[in-house]
Amino acid sequence: MPIEGRLRELGIELPDAAAPVASYVPVVVHGGFAHVSGQLPFVDGKLVTGRLGEDVSLADGIAAARACGLMILAQLENASVPLDRVERVVKLGAFVNSTADFTDQPKVANGASELMFDVFGEIGRHARAAVGVSVLPLGAAVEVDAIVAVASD
Repeated sequence: MPIEGRLRELGIELPDAAAPVASYVPVVVHGGFAHVSGQLPFVDGKLVTGRLGEDVSLADGIAAARACGLMILAQLENASVPLDRVERVVKLGAFVNSTADFTDQPKVANGASELMFDVFGEIGRHARAAVGVSVLPLGAAVEVDAIVAVASD
């Protein structure tokens, strides 16, 4: 099934691709790979901010990571990388704004990871890092970046 149909089946509408917040490009395609810059979580157009273990629940953190995953997909399409050309989601890097005693970063990152499997099936399974950090740009709760293998035209 084409990815567009899969997204419809899952009830997913991709957000508009967010503009960069500093001096970088959202996606670089080189050597058969799309490198997607860290994406922040926007839900209903509003940035999800706060810190896990303090003022953001685990469930809200998982939803924020999923929102980052949706933005990764939106950035790929915005960079003229049709999702049907994705050969493999190679790696995700999840950064979780969290307190020193919060240790569920892998559970938070699952929000993005499970989205990739839901959308792409087996080729959505990937290597991953889930890291706790003390602060993220704009006070975001989560940030996720990606490396994706893409088929040539």
